Formats: sequence, C-alpha cells, structure tokens
Amino acid sequence: MSKIFETPLYPYQRSPDQDAPRYVRHPVIVVGAGPIGLAAAIDLAQQDVPVVVLDDNDKVSFGSRAICFAKRPLEILDRLGCGDAMVEKGVTWHTGKVFTDTRETYRFDLLPEGGHKMPAFINLQQYHLEEFLVRRVRELESRGRPIEIRGRNRVSAISNNGNFVRLEVDTPEGPYNVEADWLIACDGAGSPIRQMLGLDFVGKVFEDNFLIADVIMRADFPSERWFWFDPPFNRGQSALLHKQPDNVWRIDFQLGRDIDREEELKPENIDRRLRAMLGEDVEYELEWSSIYTFQCRRMEKFRHGRVLFAGDAAHQVSPFGARGANSGFQDTDNLCWKLKLVLDGTAPETLLDSYSDERTYGADENILNSTRSTEFITPKSEISRIFRDAVLDLAVEHDFARPLVNSGRLSVPCTYDGSVLNGPDDPALPRRTRPGAPAVDAPLDGGWLLDRLGDRFQLLLIGADGPERLNESGLEIEVLRVNPEKNPELRARYLGDALAAVYLLRPDQHVAARWSAWDEAATRAAIRRALGME
Repeated sequence: MSKIFETPLYPYQRSPDQDAPRYVRHPVIVVGAGPIGLAAAIDLAQQDVPVVVLDDNDKVSFGSRAICFAKRPLEILDRLGCGDAMVEKGVTWHTGKVFTDTRETYRFDLLPEGGHKMPAFINLQQYHLEEFLVRRVRELESRGRPIEIRGRNRVSAISNNGNFVRLEVDTPEGPYNVEADWLIACDGAGSPIRQMLGLDFVGKVFEDNFLIADVIMRADFPSERWFWFDPPFNRGQSALLHKQPDNVWRIDFQLGRDIDREEELKPENIDRRLRAMLGEDVEYELEWSSIYTFQCRRMEKFRHGRVLFAGDAAHQVSPFGARGANSGFQDTDNLCWKLKLVLDGTAPETLLDSYSDERTYGADENILNSTRSTEFITPKSEISRIFRDAVLDLAVEHDFARPLVNSGRLSVPCTYDGSVLNGPDDPALPRRTRPGAPAVDAPLDGGWLLDRLGDRFQLLLIGADGPERLNESGLEIEVLRVNPEKNPELRARYLGDALAAVYLLRPDQHVAARWSAWDEAATRAAIRRALGME
C-alpha cells in the first residue's frame, strides 16, 4: 500500500516557462492537484481550454482522507471520464443504520427508486480517486488536449492585477514567474493563495475532537453506514463505521474536548479503542490514523478579481454528511462552463459573479446541515442533550421521531433556487426538476439521460414540438427529442401528469428554465439570462 504514497505521479520536470525571456501567460492556472483542482483542470481541458496545474507535491495524498462520494459528484466525475473506474473500485452502498447503545434506532435508504446509472454513494479512498484523475489527465494529454501538471511547483507569491494574475513559483531548480488570465485556487483548507491575498473565512469553529482509524481487516460487516450514539465501546460519545475497498475500514471515534492529542495517537491507545469495539481476537493492521477538529465556515465571496476559489479553499464543513469533497466537485462543475464562455467572449465576465452567488448559496446549505448534525451529535448544553436523548429513545418505537435523528444529513445536490440565471418555470411540472435543480437521471432509449447531457446548452423536448436547431447569442443549442411513451421513468420524473415539456439545460446539467410548450421568444430570453446577459 505504501508504494502508491511514495511514487511520484507527476514528478518535477523543468518547463519552458522557466527559460522564457519574459513572463508566459496562460489562460487558466489551477493551484492544487488534489481531487478538486484536478477535476477543474480536466473539465476545462475537455472543453479545449488550456490549463496548467501547479502543486507543491508530486504524488497522491497520504491516508484515506475523503472516502464518501455521493451520486451527484459521481455523475460529475462520470462526465469527466472517471465515473466507471470509481464505481468499479469503490464500495457501493445506500443503506445507513443508526444505533443507540446496541439498539438499532433508525435506518434509511438514500436511493429508494431504481433507474439511475450512478449509485447513491460509494466509499473510495481519496488516494485511489487522485490516481484515477491523474490517469485521466495523462489520457487527455495523449489525445492532444491542452492540460499539464507541474509537480513540486509551489506558489510563493501572488499579485492579483486588473486583467491577469502573476505568480512566483518555487521549484527544485529555483523560482520563476508565470501569469494567468484566470487563477483557480484549489489549494485546500489552509489555502496559501487565500492567505497571500489577506482573505479569511466567516463562520464557526468547533472544539470537539474525533479520531480516524483506517484499519485493514477481514470482517463480515455489511456495506452500510453504521453510526452509534453512546456505544458500549465509547461510552458518552459516538462512533462511525464505513467499509472501503481492499478490506480497509474507516472507524471514527468521538473523543470530546480538551484531549491530549499526542497521547490519543499513541498506537497502544488506538489499539485499546479498536479492541473494545472489534474484540480481542480480531486481527487488523492500522493503515492510517489522525485526529481532527472541524469548522463550518466559508469565504464571503468565491471570486476576487481574477482569482476564483473552490473546494476547501473556499469553504469548510464538518465531515458529518460527506459534504466536503462532494461540494467541491459541484463548485468546479458550476465554474468551468462559465469560465469557458467568458474566455471565448460568448458571455460577459460578470457571469463569474454567479459562480460565487450560486456556490456560496450551496456552501450555506451545507454549513446549515452540517452545523445541525454537529450540534445533535455533540450537544453543547444540557437542554440540547436531553432533547437528543429523547429523540433517540422515541425513534426506536415511533416513526415521527426518526426523521429527527441526525447522525449527519448526507450530501445531496444543491438546487440553485432564486439564482439570477434561472428562467421561467411551469409549476405544473414536477418540483424535483425545477429551474436551478440538477437534471435527474433516467433510462433513455437503452442508455442514460445524463450520458446525453452536459458540456453545452441543450433543449430537451419531451413529447413537445420545437425547432430542429437553435442559435442564440453565438451559441448553437443542441436539441434532444424524447418520446415519453417509450421512456416511462423519464416521463414520470420530468412530466408528472403533464403531456409534454420543454427544458432548457445548462452545460453543468442544471435546469435553466422549463415550459409545457415551445415558446421561441421565451427560450431565447432564457438563454441570454443563463449567459448573464439579462
């Protein structure tokens, strides 16, 4: 297992920029070759936007780190060419169980309906995902797409000028300077870029501590998410169990406040906790351990001139609900199509303000749910604890109490209600596919709807009349016709009781507007609105 952590996947190589007589300017530079930075770079390269990724490392992250990937991010990563590999390698699951002491208090199903290409969730170590993403970068390079990763290139200084960004970059062979029309900062929670620009977060910092222990063992636990309140092996606290590939199991132990971190991380103390949970006879190998605290905070804005922040560099949440990396992929999914249109001159630069508006809305939604989960799991007052314990007791016997059990509201896709880019809505159509919502997958003519959507503006005509082609504001709008009678699950999700519908879809597969019948003038206005022109 150590080989993957030790082998450089993008080793340092001297670039022509280091020998250029003057600063070389690139259309886009991404800082950070973690999952979010690589996703942004792949998305741009697939749209033929030249992109350079800078990272001070040259290999995958050590330890499992992020492991839970939800359906919507899997759909995004599928569009980026990594979805099948992730699902094949990952552990698929959709059922969660909550226990109080040893009693099952509550269980839930995250995808109760069929007819979706991607599962509700997979568990996959972050280092595997990073390897898949780097492989995809290499594949794009081999096909002549304009993408490059520069390992051991650490940004040490930045100036955010009016029309470009200048970076000073340190390498094993000394520093050099490079410029970018646009910079995407995906450099993690500590974000040196954010610090260099004197920017900070707003929000809450929590003092509770949690121990992560990733262990390699053979066990007969099912592929489910198990969460315990007050288990016998961690009295007065909580615990979490997840299965990962390669017989790796993620176990989280709540430790409480005011702990001795060094003492808790001693192998004998980790072993004591694991033995109390697993039993004295279980053979295991400790692969990775860490103690974390967490924050529910974000930047006030994700756009600062020509610098755009995404992922943990822009927002942080507690890990309950798997909303960290999952929301980061939704950041890049929202950003890259807008940046492409701005670079092409098709959309005004102000379109990128909607990236900040929509994704701070998404961050606030995640922070709200994450904060509520944290306060339920770790009550901060006696009244809060009494309420939590009463809910857990009632949930064993009474259905009404079970939705109140909050062991982490798991990541769901953000719907951009109220976005300035949203066009008209027909309320007679199903609410789940309203403007601002991501398109819901469904079987389509032997394949999948989402495999036909994305990377461009499209008109989806479901049993409706409409044009063969449409050009608006310099964009060729693809028209996709669907016979609802031959695709009943799609009909149910997009028509409900209506007979026909017209959907305008954005390049990130989100619904921009919808009607029950074709209206050319309204459609053209909705396209201009989605481009930030109205």
